[in-house]
Amino acid sequence: MTVSPFDHPLLSALLGDGEASRHFSVEAEIEAILAFERALAEAEAENGIITRDAAATIVAALGTFRPDTALLREGVARDGVMVPELVRQIRAAAGEPHGQKVHFGATSQDVIDTGLMLRLKSVVEHLGLLLTETVMRLASLEERFGGRALTGMTRMQPAIPVHVADRIVAWRAPLQRHQERLSERSRRLLVVQFGGGAGTLEKLDDKGSAVRAALAAKLGLADAPQWQSQRDALADFAGWLSLATGSLGKFGQDIALIAQGGTDIVLSGGGGSSAMPHKQNPVKAEALVALARFNATQLSGMHQALVHEQERSGAAWTLEWLLLPQMVVATAASLRLAAELAGQIESLGH
Repeated sequence: MTVSPFDHPLLSALLGDGEASRHFSVEAEIEAILAFERALAEAEAENGIITRDAAATIVAALGTFRPDTALLREGVARDGVMVPELVRQIRAAAGEPHGQKVHFGATSQDVIDTGLMLRLKSVVEHLGLLLTETVMRLASLEERFGGRALTGMTRMQPAIPVHVADRIVAWRAPLQRHQERLSERSRRLLVVQFGGGAGTLEKLDDKGSAVRAALAAKLGLADAPQWQSQRDALADFAGWLSLATGSLGKFGQDIALIAQGGTDIVLSGGGGSSAMPHKQNPVKAEALVALARFNATQLSGMHQALVHEQERSGAAWTLEWLLLPQMVVATAASLRLAAELAGQIESLGH
């Protein structure tokens, strides 16, 4: 048994997404942190902040470094983040005289936030591919069944006849807009965070901006001024996640209602009942509704996490860690389920 259904050994088969979850594993987070420290050492050497010998030693040490995760766990319990203990271990691996130049001028939040951006870059690509697949599946349904008739329903009561294409457009068009939104929001989201202790890069004198730009380039992120207490891009991304699952939830709800009538849709692979063998429950459609409501609920928490006190908030930061990974996995699962559900529609309309 696990606390989260997204990594539950059984429930995750329905509600989870292994690829999205992988980017929130401890292994992925440590890999991103080590990439940050490697790129930082190189960027600082290029700008004369540390010597090239120091950077070469640090990069070599990181190449064979394997953290002591038991000590990292103790460090998180003590410090709230793994970075202080992880940096201590990297410095020990690099040895004297260059070990003290590891992480020079940076702070834990730089490492954690930039590491998150590195992982979200892969997440955004994954979500984009899933979204494209879902749009294509709906377009295929429109090609096959779009000319057929359906009874239009307003306020859940029979209205006038419509075409299947009319219903499908209401499912597909928002997803196409979400494709555009994802591209727009990714440009603002996927940026480096590098500000030092209080956001001023005080240890780098007048070379802070140059080091930050070099760091961003090495990591494949956009350059931007420090944003450690400005969380609007993350809240905006969470809003996109909720919009996407909300639109998919509408698709799921409509399919469940059409299936309730029993005459206008033929679905393969419906879920069975332990008590009523004749039933085929629209399990994927129901899951889409549940995941939409889940993300809508979590979104309010991400907006709460906008409230950072002064230059850094441990509380708001921690709240993001509780919410954002689950919202991402819920969205990936919704996109997967929607594509599968569309593929199970063997007939639609009359």
